[in-house]
Amino acid sequence: MQLVRNICINPEVRVTKENRAAGVLDNHAEGEMYAEHALRKFVRNRAPEIMPSINNFFTDPKY
Repeated sequence: MQLVRNICINPEVRVTKENRAAGVLDNHAEGEMYAEHALRKFVRNRAPEIMPSINNFFTDPKY
């Protein structure tokens, strides 16, 4: 999945000969959009847990 994402939308990857001939482009806005994708924005303020309900069941004591 990561390889397909890089080939399709990475601003640094140029597949066609015409795009490669363009040289180094100054496209900071496009690079920022690539780096700050929707999944990263979604998980930014969440706890790093895979199954929070199971973690809470085993770690929170119920008296």
